Amino acid sequence: MRLSKLFTKTIKTVPADEAAKNAKLLIRAGFIHKEMAGVYSFLPLGLRVLNNIAGIVREEMDAVGGQEVLMPALQLKERYEATGRWDDRVVDDWFKTKLINGAELGLGFSHEEDLSPLLRNFVNSYKDLPLMVYQVQTKFRNELRSKSGLMRGREFLMKDMYSFAVTQAEHEAVYAKIQAAYGKIFYRLGIGDQTFLTSASGGSFSKYSHEFQTLSEAGEDTIYLDRQKKVAINKEVFTTEVIADLGLKGEDLEEVRAIEVGNIFSLGTKFSKPFNLTVPDEHDVRQPVLMGCYGIGISRVMGTIAELKSDDRGLIWPQSIAPAKVHLVCLGNSAKVIQAADRLYNDLTAAGTLVIYDDRDERAGEKLADADLIGLPYRLVISDKTVTGNMVEVKRRSETAVTLVDQKSVMKALE
Repeated sequence: MRLSKLFTKTIKTVPADEAAKNAKLLIRAGFIHKEMAGVYSFLPLGLRVLNNIAGIVREEMDAVGGQEVLMPALQLKERYEATGRWDDRVVDDWFKTKLINGAELGLGFSHEEDLSPLLRNFVNSYKDLPLMVYQVQTKFRNELRSKSGLMRGREFLMKDMYSFAVTQAEHEAVYAKIQAAYGKIFYRLGIGDQTFLTSASGGSFSKYSHEFQTLSEAGEDTIYLDRQKKVAINKEVFTTEVIADLGLKGEDLEEVRAIEVGNIFSLGTKFSKPFNLTVPDEHDVRQPVLMGCYGIGISRVMGTIAELKSDDRGLIWPQSIAPAKVHLVCLGNSAKVIQAADRLYNDLTAAGTLVIYDDRDERAGEKLADADLIGLPYRLVISDKTVTGNMVEVKRRSETAVTLVDQKSVMKALE
């Protein structure tokens, strides 16, 4: 990708009503464009990051046996009436619309009511379970306030998985497997050491649900963290009894702010019974299917990483999700410099390395500032100074040191 051909540009200003650090950086760097409060367009570089995050999530969901589907965003009113969730007093962040004939529809905020009726067509025996179905899909929620950039959107990308099991033991085994997979996901995304399993309200189906909370002063949640045990309690359930029940000690807990990047819930039979989703067990007795729900906010994770992995110069993307590995900067207009930069770009690309090549006719200071703002893992510079000795200037975005390496040794320097 040559920056001279990229239709987006870095900018120095952001919308006056944009308060969130993540949105400011992502807008300035040309990753997203604000359309309205809580709604953003993902531009070429931003979409690459979003897709890379989703790719990691997909790999780990597939690894535990998840099967990907794509459900409609438009949802039938009668299904949500069956579970009592159509009423705005029960779910207060619905977007709803009408067909030309006056029939009301919902815009998808969750899909329990859609999968249960669907699976009635395919699940006929306990031998068909356990089953895990997931999707990566745009969700819509009519948030009262959307002032946190990608971390609280009205339209956002989410991975939602639903599990189906016959027995409680079977459900708990699936639940534990997905919980472990979530831990792997957040480490692969580069925020695992800042993300903690957090006990929260389990509703009427289990004692606790579990959130994955990433430490950040920009977070909207308050949690009580035991750093040694790497677990936390959400403020909503923080009592002496809960502390003791979880085997923790009050004096070991630290009050911190955090961003909820994922959650997992046991749902019991709330969304299977209304649709008669039952299967005959091994004794040929029909049992209502037990369900679980497992969410990760894909775009919210992107905003969270932008909050955490950045400095006063710009973004610092983890290599696993960066839109490219290398930011190649050509400084100078001489034929010798341009030829050396073009050759390096072609060699890196041929070797399978993703490169953003700044071949623009701009000042050196502007090019280097844009490289810091965009935040790729490595910056390579070709200039009159480096070309003289057949060298390349190499710098990691996360470090201050700059080194000179022979042009033939660049690939090794990127390992």
